[in-house]
Amino acid sequence: MGRFKPAKVFTNAVDAPPPPPESQNKKPPPNAGPVQITGLSFDDRGETLITAAGDETFRLYNVKTGTYVKTFFSKKYGVDLPRFTHRNTTIIYASTKEDDTIRYHSLHDNKYLQYFRGHKKRVISLEVSPTDDGFMSSSLDNTVRLWDLRTPSTRGLLNLPNSGVVAYDTSGVVFAVGLNHYSKILLYDTANFDKEPFQTISVEDTALTKISYPARPLLMTSLEFSTNGKWLLVGTSGGAHYIMDAYDGPMLARLTGHHPLDPKLALGVQQLSTRQVSGEEVCWTPDSKFVLSGSEDGKIYIWDIGSKGDLQPPRPGRDADTLSPIKVLDGHVGPTRCLRFNPRFTMLATASNDLAFWLADPGLDGEEKDTDKDGDTRMGGS
Repeated sequence: MGRFKPAKVFTNAVDAPPPPPESQNKKPPPNAGPVQITGLSFDDRGETLITAAGDETFRLYNVKTGTYVKTFFSKKYGVDLPRFTHRNTTIIYASTKEDDTIRYHSLHDNKYLQYFRGHKKRVISLEVSPTDDGFMSSSLDNTVRLWDLRTPSTRGLLNLPNSGVVAYDTSGVVFAVGLNHYSKILLYDTANFDKEPFQTISVEDTALTKISYPARPLLMTSLEFSTNGKWLLVGTSGGAHYIMDAYDGPMLARLTGHHPLDPKLALGVQQLSTRQVSGEEVCWTPDSKFVLSGSEDGKIYIWDIGSKGDLQPPRPGRDADTLSPIKVLDGHVGPTRCLRFNPRFTMLATASNDLAFWLADPGLDGEEKDTDKDGDTRMGGS
């Protein structure tokens, strides 16, 4: 993990922000300021990457050749939370303007294939089933909706007391809903989603009571099951991410050392309604041995989970183990808001207002950068 180096950096991964207004009396446009990439998604084969950004574009990249392919525009509706379906030519994504519709888009001919209407407020979490054409979405309207790509109508609806984030386990049999207001994670059987959750997990960090009392509330920004089925990674806006037992529920480890992306979110005084925290800044490696996270300082933080063997719940009255990063990689100049590990290859993608492909190649060490003809920075040997 320590040998990862940027093999290719796309410095033109977002459009430049509009120029400042000529007169100070004019209000700046809503999208003024640094434009950031807000979402990343690999296709199932790990050969293609899609990004979404605050400039209301999504861009397609060929991972195998390390090249930019094409830019698509969604200026009318905005674009967020891009997700590949099980075909590398189609994606779904959430709208950010006009309405809260989820759009099914063909990258092959740049056409909408379907519209999924139902949410009344912004979609903050969107995940595709790992096993079929189903997907689910969570919104600030306090609902989770289950869908099928083949029909525009909602297949299932959960009315919740609060908005939350969602995730499928790797079998697609179970899905999780994290409710921030109650610091709870609800586990549902996908085939019986209309029943009560079969497990409720409390996300309580007793170590926080030693800093302030009552403890500062946790704001969960993402959930992700490990591929071995044992653990659930809880990404938060604060100074710690958490490893939970995926089914029995206790907190097994606290991952600390990184810098929170948004201080207001970290203090629990702001809802997860902005894209300053993407919910995509922390992830597992495909072998469930490491967790990687972006950070406000632009660095990449890596925690070793696999060497711990079977993580054990803390003894009564004790806090969960606190793990420090085993490695910190120099990353972006700005905050690293998105980070995803390739599902098939030993390759990593990170994003700020630029996009970087990382490879674990000892041949990259000490080699000089050069710049190719399209203005992208390329490391020697990439």
